[in-house]
Amino acid sequence: MTPLAETDDRVVALARGMRDLVQEQAAESERIRTLSAPLVDQMWASGLMSAFNPVVAGGVEPSFTEMIETWIEMAWQDGSFGWVGIANLPSSFAAAAYLPDEGFAEVFSAHDNRVTMGGQFFPNGQGIAVEGGYQLSGSWSFGSGIGHSEYVAAGFLPLDNGEMRWIGEGLPQMHVAVLPREQVSFNDGWHVQGLKGTGSYDYSVADVFVPHCRTFELFARRPHRGTSPATRMGLMPVTAAGHASWALGVAKSMLDDVQELAATKFRMSDMASLARRPTFQKGLAHHRAEWRAARLLVLDAFTVAEAAVAAGDELTPALRADMRVAAVYATDTARRCAEWAHLVAGTSSIREGTRLERAFRDMYTGTQHAFISEKVAMDAAQIWLGIIEDQPGL
Repeated sequence: MTPLAETDDRVVALARGMRDLVQEQAAESERIRTLSAPLVDQMWASGLMSAFNPVVAGGVEPSFTEMIETWIEMAWQDGSFGWVGIANLPSSFAAAAYLPDEGFAEVFSAHDNRVTMGGQFFPNGQGIAVEGGYQLSGSWSFGSGIGHSEYVAAGFLPLDNGEMRWIGEGLPQMHVAVLPREQVSFNDGWHVQGLKGTGSYDYSVADVFVPHCRTFELFARRPHRGTSPATRMGLMPVTAAGHASWALGVAKSMLDDVQELAATKFRMSDMASLARRPTFQKGLAHHRAEWRAARLLVLDAFTVAEAAVAAGDELTPALRADMRVAAVYATDTARRCAEWAHLVAGTSSIREGTRLERAFRDMYTGTQHAFISEKVAMDAAQIWLGIIEDQPGL
């Protein structure tokens, strides 16, 4: 396990340096329903947008501890900004690590590694195998971060003569296609309660040819590029760490804001400030402790698995289950913290445009995601109980 005191915060510092701009642009991103151009430009200017990539793709290959702390910082600043962090950064990380050499050269090298990428990796498409690649058709929902992306990722099932490829009993082969933006049709249905500024549009393609070199297996763990343990752990753990960190970051922003508010907040007919009320003091202590415990669980689960892979050990189903359960637990904990903060803040938490109001909407939108649903916890428990040997989706 990586000692927290030795955490390298080089990428966290890049995110922290964007605080003022994120605060300034948060309302504009919500208005245009995708991340504003000044924010995207600054993510590139600072190096944050490509920081998680393999070194050859302009990244620094941070540890899981550093990725987690970076995502917490981004989500603390603003939920939409944090969500873009867990969408764009892992998407380009995966493509840069797992695309074959020809595809990497076309997507990354040809653009000096300035590649913003988002999308939906669940295999809602079908790719008919043809000479040199696939004829891809499909429709995808909630393509996180694609409103400002030059390339769009799209999960699909390869078909040979109309038949799926199977890699195990009941488990079809799943691939990801990397598509130039101009080949994609967008349905801007992103009119939602929270995470308004993420540009998470629905999209589709119809009979588009995708060469083999611009596809990779969804559960790939053998990188063509990159030497960090994360590249040998695959997209699922990175995505899980992102969801956990995002929820923790948004919850922390609410806890911090309500703590600051407490000194000057008076409820009707109450002569004592919120900070002076024993019930608030007890609630604050409890929820801050609960938040810290969830954060430490996430750090422990992911760094233990990372250390095992770094030592050359197998990323076992049990280790993968530990990481996914930590992500689900952190999400549930963050939601409880957010609900408490919203309630104790009273009418201060319902005024449009405040961080508390926006963070509450973001929390209850982001935590609807299937990646941290109760089914994930049940799949993990079945592995621990010996009911199943593995669940590749973990």
